[in-house]
Amino acid sequence: MTAPDQNRPTTLSDGVVDWLTNGTRDERFIDNIFAEMCIRLQQAGIPLKRSTMHVRIQHPQWLGAAFMWLDGMREAKISRVDFDVLERSEFIGSPVSEMLDGASELRENLEGDPSLGRRHAVYDEMRAKGLTDYVAWPLHHTLGKRHLVTFATDRPGGFDDAHLVALKNLLPVLALVSEIRIKNRLARTLLETYVGSHAGELILAGATRRGTGTTVRAAIMICDLRDFTKISDNWPRDDVIDLLNDYFDAMSEPIARHGGEILKFIGDGLLAIFPLSEPGACANLLRAVTEARRAMAALNERNNGTGRAPLNYGIGVHVGDVMYGNIGSSSRLDFTVIGPAVNMASRLEALTKQLGRPVLLSRAFAELVEREFELEHVGKYEVRGFSDAIELFAFHG
Repeated sequence: MTAPDQNRPTTLSDGVVDWLTNGTRDERFIDNIFAEMCIRLQQAGIPLKRSTMHVRIQHPQWLGAAFMWLDGMREAKISRVDFDVLERSEFIGSPVSEMLDGASELRENLEGDPSLGRRHAVYDEMRAKGLTDYVAWPLHHTLGKRHLVTFATDRPGGFDDAHLVALKNLLPVLALVSEIRIKNRLARTLLETYVGSHAGELILAGATRRGTGTTVRAAIMICDLRDFTKISDNWPRDDVIDLLNDYFDAMSEPIARHGGEILKFIGDGLLAIFPLSEPGACANLLRAVTEARRAMAALNERNNGTGRAPLNYGIGVHVGDVMYGNIGSSSRLDFTVIGPAVNMASRLEALTKQLGRPVLLSRAFAELVEREFELEHVGKYEVRGFSDAIELFAFHG
């Protein structure tokens, strides 16, 4: 480790650097740190009026995020950045674009003749708000990742040399502090994306030992797409992927909206639970099914306009105790639910095709919702793997 340079002259930001290094350990969120940093820079005598930080993130829906702080704000404004932003005018020729292309510094005099400076809407916006000077630098994270931080002032004449030295002095520590928070958020996002929010929280809290788990009483929902093998054999690959994504959107969004948790996608199927510890879990499951069926009807109508055949599916629903935890090999684990109740939901889903009912419920589940929802009694049927015939109900949503 390199010793501090005792001969380095002090700068206006030294106190802020010390705070970033030693005073932010208990703060989880980078946007809060960023806003507090800007306020402290002002208090240190740097005439800061506007500052932004732009970071790329690994997220299924967003390319990145932008944090903006303006004079007088106690919190930074967070904007998500879509994947298609790279093709928009707001990105092309922007400071972010130049920085990602390899620029090591951008400086723009906003007091001068606009026709002589860089041409982009962001510079015109800053001039219109009375800003006089703008500077941007890359934030270097590990493995060559480049992000961006910018500073602007309304001081006549812009930033002086002491201001610029002080701001640049922040960059190495801000890069370290921001990378730690972004990677913490990334770990949480990846877990939420691949195992669900509740399972992700448990894993982050240390629930990673094989064979550990807890017993949860839950409503279990298993959904499967019909004739998927035929579709995947006859359709172009990209069409099949688009179809699956549309189908899972139609099914998944209502589940999340009503408090369910999707534990896994299995090919063209999904497994979700609604823990009974949450009030109204069983009713919420049926509300999610109702909305999902409407979304699937709308999807089939859109597909019909392009000549595609309608998508059919089956949903099996049961309620019972499940073991919720880590299953797998010594080096590869799956956080899931297992138990007879899960097996029953799977068998009911398989029966939907045989009985011509898209949604089948067990008697155990139906008893918990029959006062709120209209159900069709289907009868008793033998279920593979279970000794007694099971009384079934259909739900039409």
